[in-house]
This record gives sequence, structure tokens and C-alpha cells, in this order.
Amino acid sequence: MRWGGFAESASVAEEALATKPSNLTFEQAAAVPLVGVAALQGLRDTGKVQPGQRVLINGASGGVGSFAVQIAKAFGANVTGVCSTTNVDLVLSIGADHVIDYTKDDFTTLGLQYDLIFDNVGNRSLSDYRRALTSQGTFIPNSNKGGGRWIGGYLGRALRALVVSPFVSQSLRPFSSSGGSEDLVVLTELIESGTVAPVIDRTYPLDQTADALGYYGEGHTRGKVVITVEQNEIQDRGD
Repeated sequence: MRWGGFAESASVAEEALATKPSNLTFEQAAAVPLVGVAALQGLRDTGKVQPGQRVLINGASGGVGSFAVQIAKAFGANVTGVCSTTNVDLVLSIGADHVIDYTKDDFTTLGLQYDLIFDNVGNRSLSDYRRALTSQGTFIPNSNKGGGRWIGGYLGRALRALVVSPFVSQSLRPFSSSGGSEDLVVLTELIESGTVAPVIDRTYPLDQTADALGYYGEGHTRGKVVITVEQNEIQDRGD
């Protein structure tokens, strides 16, 4: 909700808070809010995902992607995840029905089409993504992903999608997630039911935050990287 999250304590507005899922540790819970809310809002609110739809998650092993695979399955979709060879087993283990290894195949040229594509990578042109959509399909570029310069990355793709969308039968819907406790409550229900679980690649103590950011910056994390804070300090304060 604000800068300064790498700290032993932080001041947060009450309306932004929700109770930690009872079946998660503090470290696991820390991996949920930002990416979990982005996946939930992207699929449910922007994508209007429906049972039986064919959904493709590009970047399925990352923070948002790993939640998106599980949430799409929770909504009854048939899910295809796109990831590298080393992450195929992970993506299958969290519920994907099919996995495409991008080091071997390009999902935009396989002749397969999807009702909804949730993109967390931004490594294809808009025309490529559209080719992998059904005639009435929906493409959702995640605002937190897609490299390049400012105008050449997400913003460039979002603008192109907005310009093209009125003239095609497909729906091209850029989105940006927003905070709030309501969606955290929804995620808590999914987590406590065993339907969704955070994926954690590595944990680092607070004094190794710079190392954690360096590892994250390499761009190959599986799920989330978490900064840990001494548990006894948290419990002593009654938080």
C-alpha cells in the first residue's frame, strides 16, 4: 500500500487489512497480497472468467502467474500455463491442465486458441496474442509486467490494445490492480479451503534484502521471494 515494506513494522490503513489465513505461516502470508490480488482482479473482474473456458497464463510460474493458474482453476477454467522447462512440473503441480514450454514451443504459432489470455510477460506483439485468441476471446496484459522502455513496455501495449479493441471482435483489456481488504478476504477463503496456496522460491532475512532484490532482478523466480522478520519480535508486540 506504500513504500517501506522492508521493515520490522509499518503503518497501514485499517481498511487495507485482513486477517492472515490460519493455515499459513507469516512468511507464506507475506507472499499473498500483491500478486494474489492482481491475479484475482485480472481474472475475475477484468477477464470475467467462466467455468469451462480455455485460459492461458503466460508466465505461469511467477508470482502473479502461479496464483492465476490456481484461481482460474478455482473458477472452473481449463488452464494452460506457459513457462520454461525447469518450471513445467511446478506449474502442473499447482493445477494447470496443460503446460507449454516456451523454450520448445511458441504458443502463438501452435494453432491453439484460448477464450482468455492473462499475460504476465509481455514478450509477444499484440497481433501474436490476438492470433492465439478465439474470435470472441479476451486478452489481459498485466500492468506490472512487460519490459522495455516506459512507452515501449506495458504502456505501449496497453495503448495499442485500447486503440485496436473497438475495431475487432476480441476484447483487449489492460488493467491495473488496486488494494483493499475485500479481495484479501476472498483469497483467505480460497487458501483456507486448500484451493490456492502461495509458491515461495526463496526466503531471505531482513538484513539480506539487497541480495533478495538482486536474485529477483535476475527474472527467473518461481513464485515469490520473501523477506523474513524474526517471529519472536512480531509475537512480542502482539501483531
